[in-house]
Amino acid sequence: MSNENRHIAFICSKGNLDMAYPALVMGWAALGNGIDVTIFFTFWGMDMIRKSRVDHLEIAPVANTSMKMSMMGIDTGNLGIPNIMGVIPGMTAFATNLMNDKMKKLGVPPVREYLQMLSDAGAKMYACKMSVDMFDLKQSDFIDGVDSIVTAGDFMDMTDGAQIIFI
Repeated sequence: MSNENRHIAFICSKGNLDMAYPALVMGWAALGNGIDVTIFFTFWGMDMIRKSRVDHLEIAPVANTSMKMSMMGIDTGNLGIPNIMGVIPGMTAFATNLMNDKMKKLGVPPVREYLQMLSDAGAKMYACKMSVDMFDLKQSDFIDGVDSIVTAGDFMDMTDGAQIIFI
């Protein structure tokens, strides 16, 4: 076996609440197994690390065809809830509150706290330079723990040989 640590890299491209947790959960599991973790936030995935957005991530039921309310603890029989119901005012807030409540009952930390745990445990987190420029952002717009703003090429260099997971 190689003496070199395994390395996994996540590319987070979406800032929805349901898209935030996969990288956080898998990153935490990887760190717990001695695997080096790098997370690259690009496009709307940067909402996960923006000070102004991290505590306000939502889950939108519109066009989320995999979302079944029965998964969120609401019994709808075999029918589920038609996707068109997502356009009713308040459904995004409703779905978001349901998910946050479920996560809290499971003892899953909020996104901001999860990111801090990852950073404290040694995960490296980077914002995409092109996306930062596109959205007129700067390092000070990001939460503590974001190491720096890097180009896609820099990310590729620093994750050479890593397993890469795109979320």
